[in-house]
Amino acid sequence: MTVSDASDYDLSMMLRALVMESNRFLEIFSAAHALHPTDMTALHLIMTAPMTPGTLAKALNLSASATTSVLDRLEKAGHVTRERDPGDRRRVELHVLDQATALAATFFQPLAREYASVWDEMSDADRQVVARFLAATTEATARVRRAVS
Repeated sequence: MTVSDASDYDLSMMLRALVMESNRFLEIFSAAHALHPTDMTALHLIMTAPMTPGTLAKALNLSASATTSVLDRLEKAGHVTRERDPGDRRRVELHVLDQATALAATFFQPLAREYASVWDEMSDADRQVVARFLAATTEATARVRRAVS
């Protein structure tokens, strides 16, 4: 098979291989920092945008008590804080600490550099195709995930 004649099945298998390699890479970071895979997902979500524990629970599809356990582990490890909203003291917001961001950057920068090296060899048109593929495939996955959950 050449990349130019990749079937839907071939693309699916290549995407699955990328996901598996990404998971294996994340497992190294998780193990080194005693983080459960759910902790990693939570950390990523909170890094993306500060949120409340309730919003995180919904995003992780976890109960409130399970989410509290995740947050307790992340807080104990020095990755996140729970802060009261000054405008509404009943509301708690989750924030990733700078030291957690720095730790993640140190670990993930070599991967980012390797990605950049590979992507730098692509034309602008190829990069646009890859970007459309990734965006469309991510959205398709999210649609199916929502339908089955």
